[in-house]
Amino acid sequence: MSQRTVHNFHVPLPHEIYNLIRAEANRSKKPATVLVREAIIEWLKKREKKSLHSEITDFATRYAGSQYDLDDDLENTSINHLEEDKY
Repeated sequence: MSQRTVHNFHVPLPHEIYNLIRAEANRSKKPATVLVREAIIEWLKKREKKSLHSEITDFATRYAGSQYDLDDDLENTSINHLEEDKY
């Protein structure tokens, strides 16, 4: 059986935020630590997705019209496919 290493992370919170988290924990009947952990995981996933989107956009902008751009036939086929799905 493998053990997961867990670390504690102390985050001072303003009183209002602390109270909101506690209230949500009571409403959802989940521990506040679980709610905060879920929120952090979701935030990190969104940041990763945003970063990947930025990298793809930068690549597409940098290499538009170059040998690394989409093949014209592939691009036209994709556009036609998307247009067909509208109907």
